[in-house]
Amino acid sequence: MTHSPHRQSFVRYREAFIGREGQSSARYGAARQPLVPGSCRQSFIRRRDSHQSSVRRGAPTALAVGLLALAWPSSALAQDAPDVEQLITFVRWSGVLVSLGVIVGASLLVRFMHGLVVGLGNRFTSYRLTLQKVESFARFAIYIVTGGAVIALSFRLTDTVLALVGGTLAVAVGFAMRDLVAAMIAGVTIMMDRPFQVGDRVHFAGQYGDITAIGLRSVRIQTLDDAVVTVPNNKLLTEVTSSGNYGALFMQTQIDFYIGIDQDVELAERILKEAMLTSQYVYLARPIAVGVRQMIKDQYVAVHLRLRGYVLDTKYEKALETDVSKRALIAFREHNIFPPAILSRQLSAEPLSP
Repeated sequence: MTHSPHRQSFVRYREAFIGREGQSSARYGAARQPLVPGSCRQSFIRRRDSHQSSVRRGAPTALAVGLLALAWPSSALAQDAPDVEQLITFVRWSGVLVSLGVIVGASLLVRFMHGLVVGLGNRFTSYRLTLQKVESFARFAIYIVTGGAVIALSFRLTDTVLALVGGTLAVAVGFAMRDLVAAMIAGVTIMMDRPFQVGDRVHFAGQYGDITAIGLRSVRIQTLDDAVVTVPNNKLLTEVTSSGNYGALFMQTQIDFYIGIDQDVELAERILKEAMLTSQYVYLARPIAVGVRQMIKDQYVAVHLRLRGYVLDTKYEKALETDVSKRALIAFREHNIFPPAILSRQLSAEPLSP
């Protein structure tokens, strides 16, 4: 039976399409089945249903991924934020109340000890300083024991608490020891550089006296009023310090006198030199000098006489000043040399001659 050319072309096209369909089924593991009517439509329906089901299955997955992405920053922030509940579990609330009682008891004990030391010091005056030293050490020990007891009673001493307390103490001790370390380094610098020595008479920050001790932390100065001044070493390196003798026993001293401008200045100068030369505290190996200048003293025009000499030992500085001043003032009175006074001058009515 013969067919028309159009019919033959349609048959060849259908056979080629059916061949490609079979190859696709074999590629995906599908078994080759004989061609049945409507197989192309059924294959298309199966592919459509498979695609829709995959889309439906992927929708919850995408939604879960989106929710996870939104929840991720909050979870990261939750990890970074401190766990307040965990910190609260470290505290022993019953121990906190006991700690308050321990603090009150320690305060009462310190007050009782202070009153006892005051009473014993008034009764046994020779032991007053010793009792005060014992009180200072005992008070310090009570503070340390009380602090340790409060921490042990109020907190559960786990590794976290110990690390927290240790870090806090390390920071506090570091800040507290900053000035101490600076003073110790300055003390080593003073011992090596030696800007002054033990026994020197120095001026420092309004204080004047003898250096009695140079330590790693501080320098002690005994003033002429018999007071002991303790100065940190780092202060001595940052401020100006003046040494009068620098390791020697003798030291220059100066005494100021004021006389009127109408007095005999040369006679006053000789009197001052003689008073210095005849003093038992003068060091004669060094020169004696008198400086003279005119100045205004308390609204008076005066002549300022500055006597410079050397005392044989720094401990006799004030004794030399007293001895020389007394004998010089007596000699001034004997020779009619008076202190400054207001002088009046009468001007002549006649004109000055050319």
